[in-house]
Amino acid sequence: MVSERRTGEAERAEAKVGAAEMESGGTMSGPLVGMMITSSRPLDHHDLYQNQTTNNNNSKRKCGSDVGHVVLRVLCMLTSLAAVSFMVTASQSNSISIYGFQFPIYSKWSFSHAFEFLVGISAAVAAHSLLQLLISASRLLRNSPVIPSRNHAWLIFAGDQVFAYAMISAGSAASGVTNLNRTGIRHTALPNFCKYLHSFCDHVAISIAFTFFSCILLAMSAVQDVIWLSKN
Repeated sequence: MVSERRTGEAERAEAKVGAAEMESGGTMSGPLVGMMITSSRPLDHHDLYQNQTTNNNNSKRKCGSDVGHVVLRVLCMLTSLAAVSFMVTASQSNSISIYGFQFPIYSKWSFSHAFEFLVGISAAVAAHSLLQLLISASRLLRNSPVIPSRNHAWLIFAGDQVFAYAMISAGSAASGVTNLNRTGIRHTALPNFCKYLHSFCDHVAISIAFTFFSCILLAMSAVQDVIWLSKN
């Protein structure tokens, strides 16, 4: 009987202490606190809208990046084809006067190894750009990422770098020959050939300009690859 009274008094004392702690803003212990801690606030409409907006922004960024890849491939292919077409149509015949004597002259792009090298590299870049364009466009139409993995990104980056350096080399070599045609050779009777073969020199100059433009586009594509690798 005495023990039951003590137990009841102890329970009433604990209840009073708990009520006092609740009124004073103190901490609580027991199953009620555990239920309060584990309970979570359900997402309201504002949270759902914010999450949906974030997902839409991320998808728009990825879509814009994929479209940028496709646009760069199209431009690079077109400029490379333009470089090839202007170079292979560079040919002209005329006559030149040296020490009062008239000599027939004929110039064609295939007479220079530098011009042949430019045509070969430009054609290879056009084929590379066309292949990457077909792959990127097919993935874009299927709503798939243009760059599916890091290995694919590294492969594209390496290809763009190699072709960019090759285009720089081809353009530089062709520029040296063209400059020689325009200025002639000092201390010799060889004149400015472009004065008599202006159409040929103009075709070559335009081809070289498109070659360097293709190099810039390849460099931009490589930068895009690096940005993708840094984010994934």
